[in-house]
Amino acid sequence: MPPPVALLRCALALLLLDLGVLSPSTEEEGEPPAREEEEEELPTVVVAILARNAQHSLPHYLGALDRLDYPAERIFIWCTTDHNVDNTTRMLQEWLSAVENRYRSIVWKSVEEPRSYPNELGPKHWTEARFEQMMRLKQEALAFARSQKADYILFADTDSILTNNQTLKFLIAQNKSVVAPMMDSQTYYSNFWCGITPQGYYRRTADYFPTKNRQRLGCFALPMIFATFLIDLRKNNTASLAFYPPHPTYAWPFDDINVFAYSCQVAGAEMFLCNQERFGYINVPMGSRQTLEEEEIQFVHLVLEAIVDGPPMARSRHLYVPPKHPTKIGFDEVFLINLARRADRRRRMLESLSELEIAPLVVDAVDGRSLNSSSIKKLGINLLQGYYDPFSGRTLTKGEVGCFLSHHRVWKEIVERGLEKSLVLEDDIRFEAYFKRRLLKLMDELERTQLDWELIYLSRKQVNEKEEAVAEIPNLVVPEYSYWTLAYVLSRRGAQKLIEARPLSKILPVDEFLPIMYNKHPNEDYKKYFSSRDLQAFSIRPYLAYPSHYAGDAEWMSDTEFSTIWDDDSQKTTWSGSQKTLKDPRGMAHGGPISHSFPTASRDEL
Repeated sequence: MPPPVALLRCALALLLLDLGVLSPSTEEEGEPPAREEEEEELPTVVVAILARNAQHSLPHYLGALDRLDYPAERIFIWCTTDHNVDNTTRMLQEWLSAVENRYRSIVWKSVEEPRSYPNELGPKHWTEARFEQMMRLKQEALAFARSQKADYILFADTDSILTNNQTLKFLIAQNKSVVAPMMDSQTYYSNFWCGITPQGYYRRTADYFPTKNRQRLGCFALPMIFATFLIDLRKNNTASLAFYPPHPTYAWPFDDINVFAYSCQVAGAEMFLCNQERFGYINVPMGSRQTLEEEEIQFVHLVLEAIVDGPPMARSRHLYVPPKHPTKIGFDEVFLINLARRADRRRRMLESLSELEIAPLVVDAVDGRSLNSSSIKKLGINLLQGYYDPFSGRTLTKGEVGCFLSHHRVWKEIVERGLEKSLVLEDDIRFEAYFKRRLLKLMDELERTQLDWELIYLSRKQVNEKEEAVAEIPNLVVPEYSYWTLAYVLSRRGAQKLIEARPLSKILPVDEFLPIMYNKHPNEDYKKYFSSRDLQAFSIRPYLAYPSHYAGDAEWMSDTEFSTIWDDDSQKTTWSGSQKTLKDPRGMAHGGPISHSFPTASRDEL
């Protein structure tokens, strides 16, 4: 006998049939009901990997492919490598072996010999033979995608890291014939041009920087995109697109990106660039004589940029990458000052320093929030008489007291441990390219010249317009009145002088105190409280580090400005327009980045 529930269901079905709500089934008795229509499968995509001498970027590049939010069974991998002098071939084979069962299919080809092209000046030199080989390979990848009747093909250079795992879905959703995600870099360089001359060379336009800086957002039709882009193979205007041979009427530079742009122009297939989101990062080509070591150092800096701006890069778990071996890089100690409640900054700085192979000692900063007026007085701290912030007019904050005490703690440890040279870092730093190399070179020059130094700024904000005297070491100047204590080198003797000045009994912000000690502060009333002002201070220029964020940036937050007054627990300060934390519009003229590059006509000209 059927169970009661089954009887009830049958009775209900008969009732609904009588009422005409249900129609009799046309299926035979005992046949399972028809399945609902399955969700439409996503389009098929060929991912073309063309790698040469790319071991510096492959772990992160392949890691980005691993994390793409797209069904692997809908992706073909077409992978080739040639003329390598590094471990690119081995790394690709290792990755392909690990993922071969994930993807729809994998095509692999490599050319192991010769290891260079004729007349090549170095592994990054783009000769005509190399350009032609690149065009042929891209054309072969395109032909493969068409033979497989794939819906799309994604070209992504191995120096372009797609940190946004939604990039592929985003590009497909734009419904464009040829579309690229805008790639960020540590310079003015990106993977597009807004203008092009009739001869096929780069032309500057008023739209480039607003686009690159995301002051205008959207998907824009442009005459040139490259490095990473998606082609919709289903559209009629992409059927004739080609990389090789060049179009019969082609007369532009012999370069794969120009040849393809011309092909799009002839076919009427507009190129589009989208910049609504952060999609990833692109390494900046630096010229034909760049060594692999230089490119690897430069790529590390790109990894650091991603750590700061996010989302960060991550290496593929399918590749073995030798562990890094952090050291103190010749210093007696590397101090990293960090508030315990700023775990995000600590993580970011530790990741950055690990990439640089620098081993820091984390110093728990004194938290201004934990201080109250009575505890400050018990520590023997008193405000320097007459001090007011020169721009806001407010007095000292508890956050500034905590900042000073944190640096003072480091100075005391330097003296107590007898550390002859120490590197001091705060936790909100963006490192410049070649940070470690340039710092080591500076320290070698100091040793060679026996320069009498006690403090060296690695980052600062010059306040006034005064010309600064040049020291006997290249790129070293005698600093005028300056802000910031982001990064500096300090000697034991210098730390001793700072402590002996007994600054806690006449405290002011630490970045105001230092210019007093090297006798460059413009306020004579402040200076009279410190009789000895002979600190031997210098500054590297261009600087080696900058604030990770400035006032006005989305992620900017100041623990010194968003605080309470040093002797009044109830009076809060939320002044966010400090001259100290606004970006200096003078930029490169006052020690700005040396790495700013502009897009040009070809790789070699960069």
